Amino acid sequence: MSTRDLINPADPPARQVEKLMRIASALMARVEQDNDTSSAAYAQFQRAALLEQEVRARTRELETALDLLNQSNDHLARANRETEAARSNLANAIEAVEEGFALFSPDETLILCNTRFGMHMPDLRPDLSPGLSFTDYVTLVSRSAHLALPADETPEIWLQRRMARHHEPHVMFNVGLTGHRWLQVSEHRTPDGGIVILQTDVTDMMRIERQERARMLDDQAQLVRATLEHLDQGVCIFDKAGRLVGWNRRVGELLSFPMRLFTMGIHAERLIDWMSARFSYSGGSHPVDLRQWIAQPAQRPPLQFEVTRGSTPTLAVFAQEMPDNGFVISFTDVTAERAAVRAISGANERLEARVLERTVELEAALAEAERANASKSRFVAAASHDLLQPLSAAKLFLASVEDGGASADTAPVLGKARRALESVEHLMGALLDISKLDSGRAEVHVTAVSLQRLMQQLGDEMAPLARQKGLRLHIVPSTATVASDATYLRRILQNLLSNAIRYTDGGAVLLGARRSGNNVLVEVHDTGPGIPQDQRKEIFREFSRLNATVSSSDGMGLGLAIVERACLLLGHALTLESEVGRGSTFSVEVPVIRFGNLPRP
Repeated sequence: MSTRDLINPADPPARQVEKLMRIASALMARVEQDNDTSSAAYAQFQRAALLEQEVRARTRELETALDLLNQSNDHLARANRETEAARSNLANAIEAVEEGFALFSPDETLILCNTRFGMHMPDLRPDLSPGLSFTDYVTLVSRSAHLALPADETPEIWLQRRMARHHEPHVMFNVGLTGHRWLQVSEHRTPDGGIVILQTDVTDMMRIERQERARMLDDQAQLVRATLEHLDQGVCIFDKAGRLVGWNRRVGELLSFPMRLFTMGIHAERLIDWMSARFSYSGGSHPVDLRQWIAQPAQRPPLQFEVTRGSTPTLAVFAQEMPDNGFVISFTDVTAERAAVRAISGANERLEARVLERTVELEAALAEAERANASKSRFVAAASHDLLQPLSAAKLFLASVEDGGASADTAPVLGKARRALESVEHLMGALLDISKLDSGRAEVHVTAVSLQRLMQQLGDEMAPLARQKGLRLHIVPSTATVASDATYLRRILQNLLSNAIRYTDGGAVLLGARRSGNNVLVEVHDTGPGIPQDQRKEIFREFSRLNATVSSSDGMGLGLAIVERACLLLGHALTLESEVGRGSTFSVEVPVIRFGNLPRP
């Protein structure tokens, strides 16, 4: 007897416990009777009990799995019902769409379509079933008897063009059908790579559009007619065969062509014959050229020429090809313009003659002015040289009188006379310099000039004058060597220092140099009154002084004029920076040979 016969899992728990208790009692009794036999039986009983437990556990697992399977079957049945309902709803929705609808899978096979899809091509309907490839569908459309193709397009060409557009993400085009019907086709890609095609009947829209276009063309024709009639030009419009299809009244007025002869369809040759008999051609064309131009089948270049009738009028003729290989010939009355051109040409000739005459007069005046200027320069140079000799003699006489022991009363008078003679001597020297610079006879000798030696010499010369006015004179020597004329460069810097000391009432004057690229800037700084912006050109004129309180003994305003002319002669750039109330800076830019200890900017 097996354990399954002793204990039935289907029994109630109390019954099973009762059986187990009876089994346990019997076993205990058996153990007490025979130890050896009972040990083997007990072992068998333990194995039977373990097997029973495993069977029960497996049974419970099977029951749980069966419950889960039943639940899954319920969910699957519910999902199938929902899917069928969704499919039915989708089919009903697609069928309710007023347009033809078709859905192709990502592998481009037909999944479903509604009854309106392909309804305009009844010969396609038997083949529109699921599984039809997109290529076969387009091939069927290209061969449909209801597809209206242009005369120059075959089904194969249409098929190629349609498949070429198939690779675009969104496609929309119109298809012509027999019976003057039109179908708009829209093709779109779905997110999963499928294809949706919509077909919309746009026949009514196309008919309305064509009617509107015809009405607009009529309106445009009337507008063109009104525009032609209001043009001041004469216009003739010809088709590609050279027949007249449009004109205005102005062309008859300009050509004196009888309007009764202007009839629709006359050939352009007739107009050319009329012009040849009454007009002469100019501007590089003649009637044969115009006939050849009209005879060309296409790609005629624009043609322009002029015709005249007697002395007047003059007509400008312009022929232009149109996109449809027709052409337009326009006539413009340019009689007034040509008369104006002739008048302007005559006026230009008279003006050129007057300009030539005045040019000769100006050249003579310029030569006379140059001669006068050269004569003035020579006179000033000779006069300055001649006057300097008696001035030097007078200075010597005054010096001998002062050395001979002048009285207390005459000593001040002699000092004033000596200073007056020195002022005249300086003035004569300045006039002599300006005359040389203006006459172009100044000789320039460019050599290597040491700025250190030149600046130290100027500092020694100007120091007493600066101390006399209570100014601080700072000389910042530089070991640079520049390329210039030593005499003129010294005169330039001497005049700049002299002016700075003369017009500075308090503070300091500085002479220094700094590097500027490949050149050297020699600068004179002062703490004077400054120069206003509107007077900076005035200070470089002869006998010009901004400070009216300065006496004549302090100069006649020739120093900066000499500086400007000398810099121009040497090719040295002269610049001025000034701020009213704070002082001025004059800079002379000189080519450098060796920089030395120049500070960089």
